Amino acid sequence: MSFLSPPPLRPGDRVAVVAPSGPFDRPSFEKGLEVLARRYQPVFTERLFEAHRYLAGTDASRGAELQAALDDDSLRAVFAARGGYGSMRLLPSLRFSSPKWLAGFSDFTSLHCAAQKQGWRSLHAPVLTQLGKQPEDVVARFFAALEGQPVAPLPGLRTVHRGVAEGPLLGGNLSVFTRLIATPWLPDLRGSVLLIEDVGEKPYRLDRMWMHLKLAGLFDGVRGIVFGEFTGCDEKDHTAADVLDELAVALGVPCAAGFRIGHGEVNQPLVLGATVRLDADARTLSFP
Repeated sequence: MSFLSPPPLRPGDRVAVVAPSGPFDRPSFEKGLEVLARRYQPVFTERLFEAHRYLAGTDASRGAELQAALDDDSLRAVFAARGGYGSMRLLPSLRFSSPKWLAGFSDFTSLHCAAQKQGWRSLHAPVLTQLGKQPEDVVARFFAALEGQPVAPLPGLRTVHRGVAEGPLLGGNLSVFTRLIATPWLPDLRGSVLLIEDVGEKPYRLDRMWMHLKLAGLFDGVRGIVFGEFTGCDEKDHTAADVLDELAVALGVPCAAGFRIGHGEVNQPLVLGATVRLDADARTLSFP
């Protein structure tokens, strides 16, 4: 299983900003836009700021903006303004042509999966409303990954199940990922290292989503598990880690936890579809 890396970005490239999911906070967006504009030329239309209930405009509007960004060869990448909900509503109408970088996380997981089904790599990274709040080392890693530069290994906090695993990194937000089961947009997980993170899900819901993956046979052939952050998921009597660690140990593949990936204060960028090496004993995720 291998994935094609889109052409690396260069300083000054024109890039698209789209809102395939929910409406967003304008001041946070402007701060993120300032960061992006340090390196590239962001392009968007006023339709970016539309709102339709919990969506950033109608499906037709959001889909047209995203499709235009995918089709325009002068735009070298597509960045999400925010997550929320709504990107999976666009999947049936999207057409993917030549590979280009797609960058975002959370609800953007559905678009990452669609890219991997096309054989593309993509960047699991802060959306613009989060980018302006990231420390400079995260911003530097963000640009380095997009430009094909080497990136340092990421440290985790805990070994959950010992061992070393190598394979393409797939996954993203657990809630969104499991909603793609039995659809044409979920990539084959065999031989992969699976990344999962989430926000605001009680431990029993995380358990239920994990079991959905297991009962669907999707853990068969997964070589390792990377746990990002599970923000706001703990309860008084049991935490997300209590539940997920037990499930991962039962699965029996190398697993490490506590990587700063997801909805926490720091969201380290990393390339989905890239070959990684998870050393659960050393609690590191590296990109050979």
